[in-house]
Amino acid sequence: MQLSQFTDYALRTLILVALNGSRRTTIDEIATRYGISKEHLRKVVHLLSRLSILHSTRGKGGGLRLNIPAKAIRIGDIVRATEGGFAMAECLRADRAGHCPIDGVCRLSGILRGATAAFLTELDRHTLADLIADRDSLLQRLAERPVSETIRPILSPP
Repeated sequence: MQLSQFTDYALRTLILVALNGSRRTTIDEIATRYGISKEHLRKVVHLLSRLSILHSTRGKGGGLRLNIPAKAIRIGDIVRATEGGFAMAECLRADRAGHCPIDGVCRLSGILRGATAAFLTELDRHTLADLIADRDSLLQRLAERPVSETIRPILSPP
């Protein structure tokens, strides 16, 4: 199973915002630190804000902050919110039910549903706080990336 680029960007966005603590994080900073498209990030941030995971402030001094503590954000919840449907095979998609000639007698769909449930259960065991537990290593790695002069350093704890 492979997570979508959208989910990857959502998780990376949350990691950087969580690392920055109370300091607001801009889309420009996220894009520069990770080398990813601002346009894609805007869509990711829009969803995460709509879900009340991120708080977004516009204008000078604006940016993003977590709306809830990192320890309360389960990775499984983020994946569910960003993957949209999570069908591992066409026969599991709601809009394709009954299209397979062996639908109803094939055991593969049950196995795949079980695998998906196990995958999400494992992700639910972990929070955003778990992802940033090795804070110093993450900050060091992010500091190694070239950044523009408009981006503030994130080397000190919030």
